[in-house]
Amino acid sequence: MEDHESQRKVRILCLHGFRTSGEILKQLVLRWPEPVLQKLDLVFLDGPFPAQGRSDVEGIFDPPYFEWFQANEEFTEYTNFEECLAYIEDYMLKNGPFDGFLSFSQGAILAAALPGMQAQGVALGKVDKIKFLIEISGAKFGENRFGMPKLASNAFSKPIDCPSLHFIGEKDFMKAESIALLEAFQDPVVIHHPRGHTVPKLDDYSLEIMVNFIDTIQRMI
Repeated sequence: MEDHESQRKVRILCLHGFRTSGEILKQLVLRWPEPVLQKLDLVFLDGPFPAQGRSDVEGIFDPPYFEWFQANEEFTEYTNFEECLAYIEDYMLKNGPFDGFLSFSQGAILAAALPGMQAQGVALGKVDKIKFLIEISGAKFGENRFGMPKLASNAFSKPIDCPSLHFIGEKDFMKAESIALLEAFQDPVVIHHPRGHTVPKLDDYSLEIMVNFIDTIQRMI
């Protein structure tokens, strides 16, 4: 059996939530236990656009705040979506390679669509295939409250063959969307937690699921 010390760390690009930042996501993720963090090489990216309105984390976390793209109030029309994809690809080209994504909320909605878009040749065509996703409070474009950006219109046309780990909060206002997202993936792994719309701490059970998931990824890369 391969010695754990000789396995390279899993390199992950982390995408934050709406009107927050890479630094804020970093503070939340770094609360996780050492047995998980020691396996990961985490890179936290800020969204390309400064927040265009008030952030829900004002007074809790310091600015600046960013967003990945914009949508109208009904989430039926999106702007700057192509620019966002180009920004992420450019960052990955200059700072990669990356094995997969860890993402929260708006970042997780975006990341969930990336493997399908990449397979269709409409996004991330210049970088390596995405090997896995870790989705925290994720959702699917085209499901319930979220419309579909044109570029993502076929992202979920067939089950996504990409290992995925999904955090679903019992009190999360996006719980239904996070559950619906599971159906888009061939073999999703799920961690349920009692919290709301946040990056939860890991209890012993969640830790075991996550370590097993990361071990599986390490054997793949």
